[in-house]
Amino acid sequence: MGSLWICHFFLFLTMLNASFFTVVLGDNVSDSYWLLKMKSKLVDPLGALKDWSPIVPMCSWYGVTCSLDQSHVIGLNLSGSGISGSRSFELVTHLTSLQTLDLSSNSLTGSIPSEIGVLQNLRILQLFSNYLSGTIPAEIGNLKKLEILRIGDNLLAGEITPSIGNLKELKELGLAFCYFNGSIPTEIGSLKNLVSLDLQMNSLEGHIPKEIQGCENLQKFAASNNLLEGDIPSSLGSLVSLQILNLANNSLSGSIPSSLSHLFKLKYLNLLGNKLSGKVPSELNSLTQLQKLDLSKNNLSGPINLFNSKLKSLQTLVLSDNFFTGNIPANFCFSGSKLEQLFLARNKLSGNFPLELLSCSSLQQLDLSDNRFEGELPTTLDKLQNLTDLALNNNSFTGSLPPEIGNMSNLESLFLFHNMFIGKIPVEFGRLQRLKTIYLYDNQMSGPIPRELTNCTSLTEIDFFGNLFSGPIPETIGKLKDLVLLQLRQNDLWGPIPPSMGYCKSLQLLALADNKLSGSIPSTFSYLSELRTITLYNNSFEGPLPESLLLLKNLKIINFSHNRFSGTILPLTGSHSLNALDLTNNSFSGPIPSSLAMSRNLSRLRLAHNQLTGSIPSEFGQLIELNFLDLSFNNLTGEIAPELSNCKKIQHFLLNNNRLRGKMPPWLGSFQELGELDLSFNDLHGSVPSALGNCSNLLKLSLHHNNLSGEIPQEIGNLTSLNVLNLQSNHFSGLIPSSIQQCKKLYELRLSENLFTGDIPDELGGLTELQVILDLSKNLLSGEIPSSLGNLMKIERLNLSFNNLQGQVPSSLGKLTSIHMLNLSYNHLQGQIPSTFSKFPLSSFMNNDHLCGPPLVLCSGSKGQDQVVLSNKEVAAIIVAIVFTSTLICLVLLHIMVRIWCNWRKVAISSADGGIGERKREEARWMYSDKKTRNGEYWNMNTLGFSTPSPNKQSPDQSTA
Repeated sequence: MGSLWICHFFLFLTMLNASFFTVVLGDNVSDSYWLLKMKSKLVDPLGALKDWSPIVPMCSWYGVTCSLDQSHVIGLNLSGSGISGSRSFELVTHLTSLQTLDLSSNSLTGSIPSEIGVLQNLRILQLFSNYLSGTIPAEIGNLKKLEILRIGDNLLAGEITPSIGNLKELKELGLAFCYFNGSIPTEIGSLKNLVSLDLQMNSLEGHIPKEIQGCENLQKFAASNNLLEGDIPSSLGSLVSLQILNLANNSLSGSIPSSLSHLFKLKYLNLLGNKLSGKVPSELNSLTQLQKLDLSKNNLSGPINLFNSKLKSLQTLVLSDNFFTGNIPANFCFSGSKLEQLFLARNKLSGNFPLELLSCSSLQQLDLSDNRFEGELPTTLDKLQNLTDLALNNNSFTGSLPPEIGNMSNLESLFLFHNMFIGKIPVEFGRLQRLKTIYLYDNQMSGPIPRELTNCTSLTEIDFFGNLFSGPIPETIGKLKDLVLLQLRQNDLWGPIPPSMGYCKSLQLLALADNKLSGSIPSTFSYLSELRTITLYNNSFEGPLPESLLLLKNLKIINFSHNRFSGTILPLTGSHSLNALDLTNNSFSGPIPSSLAMSRNLSRLRLAHNQLTGSIPSEFGQLIELNFLDLSFNNLTGEIAPELSNCKKIQHFLLNNNRLRGKMPPWLGSFQELGELDLSFNDLHGSVPSALGNCSNLLKLSLHHNNLSGEIPQEIGNLTSLNVLNLQSNHFSGLIPSSIQQCKKLYELRLSENLFTGDIPDELGGLTELQVILDLSKNLLSGEIPSSLGNLMKIERLNLSFNNLQGQVPSSLGKLTSIHMLNLSYNHLQGQIPSTFSKFPLSSFMNNDHLCGPPLVLCSGSKGQDQVVLSNKEVAAIIVAIVFTSTLICLVLLHIMVRIWCNWRKVAISSADGGIGERKREEARWMYSDKKTRNGEYWNMNTLGFSTPSPNKQSPDQSTA
């Protein structure tokens, strides 16, 4: 019995082995052998090929289709199986009976083997959505029976092989989303049976071949997102079966060919993002089956001459980003219109709101933004009952918003910003139950925010920035549970923040800045767990911050500056995601919390103008992303924490107006991006580290009002970007370094109230951008004022007072026509002041040795010197004046002599009549008259320009007297 069982067992093994060798090894070209070998080279994480086994019939394997006699594989479909591998694809070429091969949507790598050409029976080849690379082998042109070739969405590159033109039976060619370059092969024109040609998202260039007209059965042609150029060939108009034409985002130029109007079956035409110009051919109105037309982002111009009344099937019309002018044509729409989307943004359309659009009752989305429309909105706007999105922003619409908008019950988005709307928000807006977004910013609207608006419970975004809204924020704002953005900045809102705002639990951005709001922050704000940004600056908020704000863990940006908050800032440190914190100009007190350092991405920290005490936390050295640190105008003490040297990205480092002590740390020189350093008004001592010269991007250096000493390092000249240098009120000594001349961009230089000695460097005259001030006052400078300072033509204020300067004021300084403040007082200067300085007060020159000239005393010999410098024109003018004056005097004298002669003649006649008493009265009258004349009650001869008589020449009247 046992021996019989053993015989049967060996017989079974013999039959099994025979079967295995027959199927697998007995015939090296059997399809199952190659499929199993292919499996061995594939990675199959999903187990799609688990039933590929010698003990399972091949024709029942997953994805395998066999011939009728079960002897050969004629179909292999492993699409979306999750398999991967590199060289496994080559083994498929041994399945010579294969008619369908679909390996799409996997992770196969490698290239398409040239051996693919042996699959003469192949009708369908789909390899798209893998990671295949290399080029298309020319042998693919041997697949004479191929009807579908889809190999797009891979890493294939190179030129499209012209041998594709041999695939006479091809109906579908998909090469999209690869890296093909070169031109579209003209051989494609020989594919008479081609129905679909998809070449989009490659790097194809050159012209669209006119030979494409040979694809007479073509229904879909997509070549968008390439580098195609030149004109759109008019031969495309012969493709009368075409239903889809997509040439978007290329560099096609010229005009739109009118021959496209012959494509009567066309449903989709997309030419956006090219360089097309000219007018849109009116012939396109004959495309009665067209559903979607996109001509946006071109250079098209002229009036809109497309009519929905003719394009009866049109659902979407996009003409945005062109140069269309005029308004919407009359009879644009018709009662049975199917138009749902009309986008005309960013053109040059003008006029009032186009009433023709009110006939497009099917419209769902209307965008007229960024044009030149004006006037008031029509009260009949609610005829567009199906409208969901209305964008009229960036125009010049005026007047009040029509309350009828509240009847547009399907409205979801309302964009009316950047116009000139006035008046109140209609309370009827509260009926817009589907409204999600309302943008009214940058208008001139006023009045209160209506309480009814909070009935729009679908609202997610409200932006009323930059209007004149007044009154309180509606107390019922908390009803807007889905509100994500609330932007009310720059209005005239007043009153407290409603506690109910804390129930807007979806809120991510809250901007209430630049208003007149007051009160404290409600404790209910702790419920705003999604809040990312909150800005309350420029209001009158006060009081301590509620501790419950510590629960806001997602805050990134906080700006409470310019309010009256007090107490500790600790409640704002609950979030470890802060990017910016600005609490400037409040009354916060206590120490700076070291827990702020937990926000590793903090880039802006501004705590200036508060009453903070203690030292700068050493933990701030962990803020390696910090670029703006402003702790100025507080009561901080201690030394500058050395750990801050880790903050290499700092651009603004402002610690001024505190009580910091110690020395300036040399590691400041490692801040390569530093643009502003202000340590003024502290108690720092020691010298300025020479390493500071490494901060080549520094624009402003303010160290004034400290106890710094020593010489200014020569490395200061390395700060070639410096605009402002202020070192005044310290104890610096030695010479002013000549290297400062390298700071060519300086427009403000203050070195006053120090102990500098020596001459004023002549090189300062090379700082020709100096404009605000050059202040060297209250030092120990000596020598003469360098004439090179006359090159500072932009300087407005020059102060050299309280030094030991000697010599004359250089005449070159007289050329400084921009100067309006000058102080040379308290020196040892002498000589004449430039005449252009006469406009300055005496105090500008007081306490010098021998300065003269206006506004001081005249210099001796100045008159003669003035005559020497007279110009030729001035001399000629003086001569003319003298001649004119002399002539006038002669005429006056002649007139006087004639009058005297007449008077003496009357006297002589009277004397002849014997009137001796009369003569005495007459003499007395003349004598008194002479006295009055001398007293100035009558003519004053000097005021008329007469010369005073010399002592040796007296008038007859004087001798008589």
